[in-house]
Amino acid sequence: MKFYRSGLIFLTALLLIIQQNTAHAQRAGVNWTKDGNQYYRITAGQIIMIDARDTSKKTVFITRDALTPAGKAPISVKRFTVSDDNKKVLINTNTKKVWRYDTRGDYWVYDSNTKKLWQLGKNLPESSLMFAKFSPDGSKAAYVSGHNIYMEDLADGSVKQLTTDGAQKLINGTFDWAYEEEFGCRDGFRWSPDSKSIAYWQLDASKTKTYLMINNTDSVYPFVVPVEYPVAGENPSSCKVGVVNTTTGKTTWIDVPGDAVQHYIPNMEWADNSNEVILEQLNRAQNESRVFIGNVSNGTTRAIREEHNDSWIDVKARVAGGDPVGWGWIEKGKSFLWLSEKDGWRHLYKVTREGKESLITKGNYDVIGIDMIDEALGYVYFIASPDNATQKYLYKIKLSGGKEERVSPADEPGTHSYDISPNGKVALHNFNNSYTRPQSEVISLPGHKHIGGTVITVDKDAKNKPEFFKIKTVDGIEMDGWMMKPTNFDPNKKYPVVFTVYGEPASQTVTDTWGTGRNRLYEGSMADDGYIYMSVEGRGAPAPKGAAWRKAIYKNIGIINIRDQAMAAKEIIKWPFVDSTRIAVHGWSGGGSSTLNLMFQYGDIYKTGIAVAAVGSQLTYDNIYQERYMGVPTDEAGRAAFIKGSPVTYAKNLKGNLLYIHGTGDDNVHYKNAELLIDELVKYNRQFQLMSYPNRTHSISEGEGTTQHLRTLFTQYLKAKCPPGGR
Repeated sequence: MKFYRSGLIFLTALLLIIQQNTAHAQRAGVNWTKDGNQYYRITAGQIIMIDARDTSKKTVFITRDALTPAGKAPISVKRFTVSDDNKKVLINTNTKKVWRYDTRGDYWVYDSNTKKLWQLGKNLPESSLMFAKFSPDGSKAAYVSGHNIYMEDLADGSVKQLTTDGAQKLINGTFDWAYEEEFGCRDGFRWSPDSKSIAYWQLDASKTKTYLMINNTDSVYPFVVPVEYPVAGENPSSCKVGVVNTTTGKTTWIDVPGDAVQHYIPNMEWADNSNEVILEQLNRAQNESRVFIGNVSNGTTRAIREEHNDSWIDVKARVAGGDPVGWGWIEKGKSFLWLSEKDGWRHLYKVTREGKESLITKGNYDVIGIDMIDEALGYVYFIASPDNATQKYLYKIKLSGGKEERVSPADEPGTHSYDISPNGKVALHNFNNSYTRPQSEVISLPGHKHIGGTVITVDKDAKNKPEFFKIKTVDGIEMDGWMMKPTNFDPNKKYPVVFTVYGEPASQTVTDTWGTGRNRLYEGSMADDGYIYMSVEGRGAPAPKGAAWRKAIYKNIGIINIRDQAMAAKEIIKWPFVDSTRIAVHGWSGGGSSTLNLMFQYGDIYKTGIAVAAVGSQLTYDNIYQERYMGVPTDEAGRAAFIKGSPVTYAKNLKGNLLYIHGTGDDNVHYKNAELLIDELVKYNRQFQLMSYPNRTHSISEGEGTTQHLRTLFTQYLKAKCPPGGR
C-alpha cells in the first residue's frame, strides 16, 4: 500500500524522503514577494523580509508587538501569506489536525497601513477555519468552516456565507478522507482572477459507508470514531465543481459529462481568466483522463484532451510536492504545460486550449516534477535524474523544446530541491546526500551562482557511509540497493542482514539522501552492534526508471514486488560475509504488508520479520489507492487479484519469527487488518508476537512514552530473534 500515504513510512523512511518545495504560500517554507527579489520568514515570533540577492539585508516586516492582540498573548504564527501589494498579512494559528494535516485553525489579518490586527470568522467555532486566502484584489478573504464557504470584507468586517448546504457528509470547499489521502486534495476552492467568483469542489459522501473505530482510552465508556472511508469495491463520494458569484451567492454547476460517482476530479483551476475553469476528470479505474474547459456563466464544457493507459494515469506526478494547486499556464493563457507518461517516460508537453500537444522533453528519462516556468527567458525548470534513479537534479529546457541542460552542479552528487522566486532569478537551494547533512543556500539563476546562505560543501571525508550497489535477480531484473556495513567490518566473518522494505508505488527507499542507512526504530547504532542494514528496490517503486518499471506492479501488488525483493535477497545471501541463517526484514504500512508477504511467501529466506501498521487484506484499504493499482474489483475475477496479493492469504505459511505492531486508532490502515491477520495465524497455530498500541494512529506517535516504547520493543525483539555481530 502506500506510505500510507500522508508522509508515513514514518520512522523507517521519513529521513529518506526529501520533499520538493511547493510555491504555494500556504504550504511552502518560503513566502516570496511578488517581484521575487525578497522573501519573508518567521523569526522569533515576528515576520522579517530578507533580500534574496543579499541575505545580509533583513528588515522587520511585522513586529511581535504588532502580532499581539489587545489583552492577549502574541499570536503563534504557524503559516502566513502576504497580499500582492505587500500591505496585508494573513496569519494561520491555533491549528488542529484534520486526519494527518493541521488544516483547521484560526486566521488573523494584519494591515500594515492601518496597523490593525483582527480575527477572521470570530463568530465561528474556535479553530474551525480552513484554507483562508486573500482575494486577488486584496479586498476580501474567503475560508471554509463546517463544510461551507464564507467570504469576509476586509474593510468593514462583514461576513457573507456563500454556501449553506454544507453538512457532515456534504462537503464544500474541501474533501473527504480518500480525496485528501490519495490525491493530496485539501484546499477545495479557488478565487477567480477578478475576485468576483469562487470555484469550488462539492463532495457528497452521504452514500459512502462509515468506518467505525473504537476509542477505549479517552473516557470511562468507549465511543466510536466515524470515518467516511470507501474500501476497494465500494463507490467513491460523488464529486462536482461549482462557481459561486460572490455578489449574488448563486452557484453555477459545471456540467462535466459522466457519472459523478464513477469519476474523480482531482485537479481544477481557473483557466487563466475569470470566465472559464479547467479541470481534469479520471474514470473510476483511473486509466482514462479527460481535461475539460468549463464556461462559468452557463456551466457548459468542452473536452480538450483525452488520454488512456493500460494500467493507471499518475495525476499526482504532475504537481509540485503532490499538492494540486496551480496549472502552469503560458503564452497569456493560450497554452499550459502537462506531464504525461504516454510514450513510456514521464515527459513534459505543451497543450493549447484547443488540445494541440507538442513534446518539450525527449529521451529515455523521467521528468520528476516541474519547479518553475520562466516564460520571460523561455525556459522551464524541472527535476530529473537521467543517469541515477536514486538522485535528483535541477534541469532546464526551452519551452520550445530542444536539449535539456543540467543546472545543479556536477560536483554535488545527491539530492537537490529548489524554491525558485517568481522572477526566476534567484532560488533557495537545498542539498543533501547519504553522507552529507542537509544544507541550504541562495543561488542566482540560470547560472546557479552562490549569493547567500551556507556554501554547499560535500562531506567527502565522511565515514561509515552507506554503499550503493546494483543487483540482478534470476529474473533478469536489475535493482538499486544500499548497504550499511558494521562499524568494524571483517570480511572473513558472516553477519546478519536486516532489510528495510516498502515495495509499493507510493515511495522509494533507495535514495541518495541524508538518513539512508540509519534506522530510527533501532535504539543505538545497528552498525556498531554488528548488523548489515540494507534496502533493495524493485519494480513498482516510483523511481525515475520509466513507466514500464513503475507499472509492472499493476494488478500484482503482493506478487511482483515481493518476488523482486526475495530474488534480490537470494542473491545477497550468496555473498561470503552474509549469514543466511540471520536474515530479517521490517517495514511500516506498505512496508509492513511487504514484510508479511515476504515472511509468508519466502520463509526459507527471511527468518525474522517486524511488520508495522500493515494492510492484511487489500480489500480493506481505500478504493482510490487500491483500485488505481489493482483495478476495480467489480466481480470475483477482479477480487481474485486483491486476494492473491494479500498477506492473510499466505499467513498459514509462517515459519519464522514475527512481531506484528498496529495502532488501534489507525484511520488509514484500520486495526481490522490486524485482527484479520491474527485470526488466520491463530487458525493455523502460527505463533507470533503482537503489540497493539491503544488509540494510536498510523504514525503510532501519540501518547507519553510511545515512541521510546516502540523503539525499545523493536530493538529488543530484533536482537533476541536475529542476534547481531560477526561469526
